[in-house]
Amino acid sequence: MKQALVDDTEDVSLDFGNEEELAFRKAKIRHPLATFFHLFFRVSAIVTYVCCDWFGKSFVGCFVTVLLLLSLDFWSVKNVTGRLLVGLRWWNQIDEDGKSHWIFEARKVSSNNIAATEAEARIFWLGLIICPMIWIVVFFGTLFSLKLKWLALVVAGISLQVANLYGYILCKMGGNSDISKVTASFLSQTVFQTACPGDFQKPGLEGLEIHQH
Repeated sequence: MKQALVDDTEDVSLDFGNEEELAFRKAKIRHPLATFFHLFFRVSAIVTYVCCDWFGKSFVGCFVTVLLLLSLDFWSVKNVTGRLLVGLRWWNQIDEDGKSHWIFEARKVSSNNIAATEAEARIFWLGLIICPMIWIVVFFGTLFSLKLKWLALVVAGISLQVANLYGYILCKMGGNSDISKVTASFLSQTVFQTACPGDFQKPGLEGLEIHQH
């Protein structure tokens, strides 16, 4: 009895697209100019404040300079660097009835629209979180040293940078208005992504509108 030897072959599809996208995500910074200005204005505001506090002679000139840097940082992070580096954008508007509306947008990842690199996302979130913490430390230092003339400027720095941090955390977490749950979820997700690098992008929020009363 003859035995027929059958050569069973199995077609295996190789998904080079995912490998290419993964290699791209781990590549170098894609938007160097946006990454630079994401850190430049906020770091410059802190450095200028410290230098003015120690060596500055003109209080008004230092106050205006730092406030201008803080304003430029708030505008650029809110409208430019968040959209380019992590594909997120938020804003708050007041309707005719005086109610506040939070509006969030997120860039959807597709083959024609690749997400930002991991390096850009890390720089964005670290800059967004660390700088407000520095301003909070500066606040207590200013308060305990009784340099009350600088207190209004420090409060302005905290307010502007915490506003951006709050807006982007809500946008990142899908517009959940419970800030305690949002913060806990965001911190746990950030720790996990630091240990196991992954996607900082959360697609599917485009056109999402949250009403906050």
